[in-house]
Amino acid sequence: MTYAIRIHAQGGPEVLQWEAVEVGTPGPGEALIRHEAVGLNYIDVYHRSGAYPVKLPATPGLEGAGVVEALGSGVSGLAVGDRVAYAGGPLGAYSQARLIPADRLVRLPDAISFEQGAAMMLQGMTAQYLLRRTYRVKAGDTVLIHAAAGGVGLLLCQWARHLGATVIGTVGSDAKAELARAHGCHYPVVYTREDFQARVMEITGGAKVPVVYDSIGRDTFDRSLDCLAPLGMMVLYGAASGPVPPFDLGQLAAKGSLFITRPSLFAYTARRTDLEASATELFEVVGSGVVRINVNQRYPLHAAAQAHRELEARQTTGSSVFLPE
Repeated sequence: MTYAIRIHAQGGPEVLQWEAVEVGTPGPGEALIRHEAVGLNYIDVYHRSGAYPVKLPATPGLEGAGVVEALGSGVSGLAVGDRVAYAGGPLGAYSQARLIPADRLVRLPDAISFEQGAAMMLQGMTAQYLLRRTYRVKAGDTVLIHAAAGGVGLLLCQWARHLGATVIGTVGSDAKAELARAHGCHYPVVYTREDFQARVMEITGGAKVPVVYDSIGRDTFDRSLDCLAPLGMMVLYGAASGPVPPFDLGQLAAKGSLFITRPSLFAYTARRTDLEASATELFEVVGSGVVRINVNQRYPLHAAAQAHRELEARQTTGSSVFLPE
């Protein structure tokens, strides 16, 4: 019997139910994979809560790593027994096994563990497109990264520093400040007692920054805009504190002809060639040691509700994975 986490209504963590499911056999273009590890990401909370509506009943989760057990017709480039990983959908990762479009899978290098693979794909490819495509960070830039001790935040700090940038990062505690510092953040700012906007002005000598990477949303948005230099880019890629209220675009002109974007990994990896390029670059920086993948929390898959509570309470650091029983 195969088990998965299912939701029949959207709401709090209590809607996450451990149930027996029928997986079936792969159809044309599909693969059946058995998960060795499954990633936990904040977007899973949005799908569970209703912030992002989903068709019910549903199995949450967008990221996992495991072994190919069967292939449908028309699949090329994969074989039964291959180690694979994926991120970006469709939903269904919170499961012991699942069917998935084969063109969403990439081979996992032998040097990267299943836990690393499940922890790195969504967050790592997010970091890749943010730093390399949305705003191409270059040596000499100073960047502001919110939630610098989170899963994506720690990857952004390491990678941005490797690219030659000076990294300012906001965190919620002294312990998280030390964690961010150990992963490349030059200037951790504890937002619970420090004004991050004032610190940006101080660190940059009033010049501000060319880009802000903001996954917090409502609580940081206005001050983030005020941290941007003229022609700077506001990259809003999450909303952990809630959605940004309706916004007067005229403020962008008043604050220096600013740019704003709300990107998603799904758009940046929709084409197979983009998915492969993103994963390849991610595997290279992880394999070379430039970026370390920190799996700091491990949960049995049936304990998804506990994991969501801790994630929403900001009690987690780095990456988290589920281990299917």
